[in-house]
Amino acid sequence: MLKRLALSILLLSPIVVRAVTPTREELADATRWVKTTTPPISFLYGGQPSSALLKGWKHDGTRFTDPKTGLVVRYELEHYDDSPTVEWTVYFRNEGKQDTPIIENVCAIDASFDLGDANIVLHHNAGDNATAASYEPIAEPLSNGETKTITASGGRPTQNVFPYFNFGSKDRGAIVAIGWPGQWSASFSRQGTIVHLSGGQELTHFKLHPGETVRGPRVVAQFYRGDWIRGQNLWRRWMVLHNTPRPEGKPPAPMATLCTGNFYPGLMSNAQQELKFIQQYLNHGVKLDAWWQDAGWYPCDGVGWPKTGTWEVDRTRFPKGLREVSDFVHAHGMKSIVWFEPERVYKDTWIATQHPDWVHDLKDQGLLELGEPKVRAWLTDHIDKLLTDEGIDIYRQDFNIDPLTYWRGADGADRQGIAEIRHVEGYLAYWDELLKRHPKMFIDSCSSGGRRNDIETLKRAVPLLRSDWYNSPEGQQCQTYGLAMWVPYQGTGFIGVRDEYWIRSSMVSELTFGPGGDGTDKMNFDVIRKAVADHRQFRDVMLGDFYPLTPYSQKDDMWMAWQYDDDETGKGAVQAFRRAKNADETMTFRLNGLRTDASYELTNLDTKQMTKQSGRELMEKGLPISITSRPGSAIIIYRRM
Repeated sequence: MLKRLALSILLLSPIVVRAVTPTREELADATRWVKTTTPPISFLYGGQPSSALLKGWKHDGTRFTDPKTGLVVRYELEHYDDSPTVEWTVYFRNEGKQDTPIIENVCAIDASFDLGDANIVLHHNAGDNATAASYEPIAEPLSNGETKTITASGGRPTQNVFPYFNFGSKDRGAIVAIGWPGQWSASFSRQGTIVHLSGGQELTHFKLHPGETVRGPRVVAQFYRGDWIRGQNLWRRWMVLHNTPRPEGKPPAPMATLCTGNFYPGLMSNAQQELKFIQQYLNHGVKLDAWWQDAGWYPCDGVGWPKTGTWEVDRTRFPKGLREVSDFVHAHGMKSIVWFEPERVYKDTWIATQHPDWVHDLKDQGLLELGEPKVRAWLTDHIDKLLTDEGIDIYRQDFNIDPLTYWRGADGADRQGIAEIRHVEGYLAYWDELLKRHPKMFIDSCSSGGRRNDIETLKRAVPLLRSDWYNSPEGQQCQTYGLAMWVPYQGTGFIGVRDEYWIRSSMVSELTFGPGGDGTDKMNFDVIRKAVADHRQFRDVMLGDFYPLTPYSQKDDMWMAWQYDDDETGKGAVQAFRRAKNADETMTFRLNGLRTDASYELTNLDTKQMTKQSGRELMEKGLPISITSRPGSAIIIYRRM
């Protein structure tokens, strides 16, 4: 059995080479993958392995054709000049006149990585399971001759497990992510200095009809030299530049939002309640960036917000539509965010009664057949009209159902995996068309919190609520620590009256303020006003490099701290937290990624004290931070002079 290692990062860590600009060696490692004539994929076709079959098929490097049956296997490959990264997606098309033999065991990646050393560690993370341990970092040694398999849960790709992997030795490594908004599996095995990775959609065993095409998961592979944290920051930079939505040519701006509706059973919001909440924040001098209308704005009497399937505004509670509230927030310079959940269909709703044939296994609820073109066309047009008519700026899509049993129940013995593929294709096509029609819009990728945040999803969306669990400040710190390794833009929030320590523990790219603990508007606006001001002082650097400064821990007798650094602007920030049972008032942290020949001006956001230190001094001697309260927090921002 593979043993889990504790993730240990010394507070006084070794100096990290400034910045994470790709080296020539790293770029060359990626280029070698582009030049290979052997595709990094595998499958069985008619019981025969692709490794033997493809050698005899016609090919042009990335397109292989079986002369007997007309099956075409194509893998689209992309390479980046500014990043040691390659990505590909495999497609199968039947260009013959008969059904194909069975295609099975499709591996979207089947490849080996020589890491040059026998001491190899696999770094990955837990997925979201709605606990404080969501996104917990995991480090496991890969022992010689052993195989480790990790598999998704229930058909949602980041539920419990996470399809992002960093495996390396002391001076080099590779990162691989499997982009599949469905049920995936990945297996790692090691022989000597070589790690072999195979993975993709978990179950594939199907024939293709004449003219039919299917796709596989998208795979991203990245190569780095040095320690694994350097690899993570190369990944973050690639994510920001190439795999984060870019409405109007740049990633979504970090923001603070106000969400007032439907946090509590039986508390269904209405237009006047929404306007009252927003106005009260304005009256107290708190202007946020967006208003967030959560679930329940549609007709859902008797059941509450889970009764999804009638996508119309409830005119009893919103007589002038959502437009009344969105016009109000627009007039105050804010955007509107509105929640939808189109894939889950509840009984006795419009879709369930008018088009039960559009729903997989409809009982109390069912799964919309998003892979059916006519269903997707209706949904796209209908939601598009709502976005326009109601003045919605940001589309928030939730997914509170495990789809796997619906998919597998829909497939025959010779078509296993097809329903899942069609749903994934439909889901991505639906979002692509909405974004095409609304080019200034971005999407929120909610799925019972953070259970569908694979790279295909995150190419089109950002997670404004990374988990449905936000019940302690320490848990929030832990979730930030783990998820920041992989996802630069992320969101979370809190409900109830919270103190500064709790709110700061929740500060990521997007910070949501919920209602008071009893569903009313009782909030501490002095604390909120300062929190919003603090957040705006450093939130832009959260898309820069990320360096853990302490070990990961859920214990209440620890410090936890990290650093964001934006080398391009010369700005950065350190967030530090002293937990309730920690006895140390002062800790010293060696910073990372700074320019040794530059001076930095540092400002403590609480004391307003300003100091100047050289980059060399901050990285060699470190930055001392004192927090007198238990629990307590500190935010130190800096700029290069």
